[in-house]
Amino acid sequence: MSMAMVGLLAGMALGFAGYFGGFGAFLVIAALGAIGFVAGRFLDGDLEPGDLFRGRDRGDRRR
Repeated sequence: MSMAMVGLLAGMALGFAGYFGGFGAFLVIAALGAIGFVAGRFLDGDLEPGDLFRGRDRGDRRR
């Protein structure tokens, strides 16, 4: 499934949640979708646990 199709389905799900459940349901589904996306990236091996907690390495910054 292409990323465009996944985005379309996610947008439709959020639209239905916002329409039928209100803004609170929209926020809950958006948050659960983000958590599911990150979990899927972990399971695919595209994301390491340290990537979320490691600070940015700015080698050009003077101290």
